[in-house]
Amino acid sequence: MTARTTVLDAGVRDALVALGAAAKKGLGDPVLAELVMVRASQINACAFCLDMHVGIAVDKLGQSAKRIALLDAWREAGEVFDERERAALALTEAVTVLTGEGFVPDEVYERAAKHFDEVELAHLIGVITVINSWNRLMVGRRIEPGGPAW
Repeated sequence: MTARTTVLDAGVRDALVALGAAAKKGLGDPVLAELVMVRASQINACAFCLDMHVGIAVDKLGQSAKRIALLDAWREAGEVFDERERAALALTEAVTVLTGEGFVPDEVYERAAKHFDEVELAHLIGVITVINSWNRLMVGRRIEPGGPAW
């Protein structure tokens, strides 16, 4: 499979980078941000983003390969993920794969709201939104792991 295009407008790139940095800063938990980004990238089958964010989670943030490997089965992973992480992962899945009704189910949102204050929750949704945008940009252009992102 060959990339369709390697050109990404600098304005789009810079805006997404800035939005991502602001969302992550407001969330205040770099490990959780990476777990969310890996999970959304798994759902969206974005090899470029998976390669990048698994590397950050393991190499820079010290997450175990086991923990990252179990993200796809977080519901069945027992105590590998705490309740706050599970709430964030449930929200990640709900925002990434909107239901036929087109919204996040109340129970998923309410579960997350128990673990995050309003500002953190807004930033968490921001992180989820940004990684989904990056996933679509990379998958839509067929950018492979290690390939030119812009």
